[in-house]
Amino acid sequence: MTAHSPRILIIDDEPQIQRFLQPALAASGYEPVKAMTGREGLAEIARRAPDAVVLDLGLPDMDGKEVLTRARAFYDGPILILSARDRETEKIDALDLGADDYVEKPFGVGELLARLRVALRHKIERAGIKPVIERGGFKLDLTLRLVTRNGEAVRLSPKEYDLLALLAEGGGKVLTHKQLLTAVWGPAHAEDVQYLRVFIGQLRQKLEDDPATPRLILTESGVGYRFGVE
Repeated sequence: MTAHSPRILIIDDEPQIQRFLQPALAASGYEPVKAMTGREGLAEIARRAPDAVVLDLGLPDMDGKEVLTRARAFYDGPILILSARDRETEKIDALDLGADDYVEKPFGVGELLARLRVALRHKIERAGIKPVIERGGFKLDLTLRLVTRNGEAVRLSPKEYDLLALLAEGGGKVLTHKQLLTAVWGPAHAEDVQYLRVFIGQLRQKLEDDPATPRLILTESGVGYRFGVE
């Protein structure tokens, strides 16, 4: 189990597309990763599987449909095609080869982000995790990375959000100190239990009606924490 900002791999050789998409994705809470060729993109997917791929069909070294076919041999995450090819047969071929969606160039960033959210939500649902988790006045939307309390948005740091999402996705299972520290901060922090306690305290201050008697984030003494389910 891991916690992170969703990594979105952009396989596109147009510098202006990369300059346009990377800040837009980062501003929406994603971690953009760049690949300028099909081979570079396939190597990146194999090295560290992204949460989703945005793939251009017109690449300099190979056709995007070949990249799609090769990627589908070992990668089951969402792949969104981004292309200036607007012929219906191109769309059908890409979808038949395993693409999740097809966005034509030129495109609006709002539309692309909406389609990306849908693809990621479907991925979450396939994993058996509810995309929206609610508990009383608390609501966590894993697709939008949005936390609200009694209808009001709660501002969390990236690490606070990752820790909360990890606990909520556990569905009431106890996660050990080491599991949480490794997933959110990495193996180098696997023993920093006091560090974890500080962040749990911060989350309780922001989310619990009474932080002294928490109902959302529960302590399993000497072991770890779990998310309180009704």
